[in-house]
Amino acid sequence: MTTRAHAFPPAHAAPAATAHAAPVVDLDTGGVIALQANGASQGQGNISSTVETVRGLAGGDVPLPLVLTLPAAAVIGGSAALAPLHEALRASGRRPREVILTLRGDFAQFERRSLLTGLDGLRAIGYLIAVGDLGTGHIPLDLLADAAPYLAVLSPGLVAQAARDPRRAAVGEGLSRLARSTGAHVLAPGVRDEAQLAAVRGWGVRLAQGPLLVPGPSGRVRVPLPVVEQEPSRFVLGPRVQEFLLPAVTLPCEATAEAVTDAFGGEPSITSVILVDDYQRPRGSLDRSRFLLSIAGRFGHALHGKKPAGRLADPARTVPRTTPAIAAMQVAGQDAERVYDDLVVTDEVGRCMGIVRVADLIRQVATMSH
Repeated sequence: MTTRAHAFPPAHAAPAATAHAAPVVDLDTGGVIALQANGASQGQGNISSTVETVRGLAGGDVPLPLVLTLPAAAVIGGSAALAPLHEALRASGRRPREVILTLRGDFAQFERRSLLTGLDGLRAIGYLIAVGDLGTGHIPLDLLADAAPYLAVLSPGLVAQAARDPRRAAVGEGLSRLARSTGAHVLAPGVRDEAQLAAVRGWGVRLAQGPLLVPGPSGRVRVPLPVVEQEPSRFVLGPRVQEFLLPAVTLPCEATAEAVTDAFGGEPSITSVILVDDYQRPRGSLDRSRFLLSIAGRFGHALHGKKPAGRLADPARTVPRTTPAIAAMQVAGQDAERVYDDLVVTDEVGRCMGIVRVADLIRQVATMSH
């Protein structure tokens, strides 16, 4: 049982940059996870360049999300102004959930409500929303709170000066922290050299795009940063948790306790239900034994059945998919009362990939010791 996914898929192999798009790279894995369209929107609300870019990318063989630029005036203009873009995407075979629309451009304060209404409408259709040009564009910072973007895109000008200007570096770091605090992923565009890359990594940025990050023949990008973890440690810490991955049973955060009861009742082997948000990010974990004990108790169903299951949930214990087995066991051991609760494995952008059972990790570590 799953909820609809609104996040980047796992990294794919991808071709080098084309005339129409450049790869967006996960700096931790070197995987290409999206394509940043190069076409820039023209004029006040004119989206003709964006539409032409979509048409230029039609028929591509790479199933990657597409990051497009959208002027604020076009969003404020309503559905009629955006109809050509919707049609171009439909004709190219792109579904809304595979497209990230990046808001750019100035707008007046009295237009703010119309802008937010337009963004809500696009989100309801299925598009992911991004806010662009943070740092130099005329975008109020509190729009990050009101618009709740999936992605925050730093200004290319800010990134360009990140390594040479400490003041601008401080601005970039502050904006990155602010964006992550509001729940957005951060993208640094226009990275041209290793000094810039080191700077944005220091800000906690994980997604980047630019001339420095060009896929090789394998489709992977060699990210020119020192490797923190040496390969021999794999044999000390064990294989990564993704090798023990099991499918997760997920429900929306607002699911009722009755829905969780049905999930557990439908399959005795289910050990946990993970509550996720619209972006498939884990927000809570329901252990089978504790949850059913709460429901089966006196008045349990009457108290909880029709109410959100999140009231009975524990915080999800998450581990990135590249976490070694022993490190994952250390996470499991941090709470003595939840040692054997399932761990939730997340991908590069925090989306739930599945679960890992602690018992499987224990068996693996025991095998290593012999």
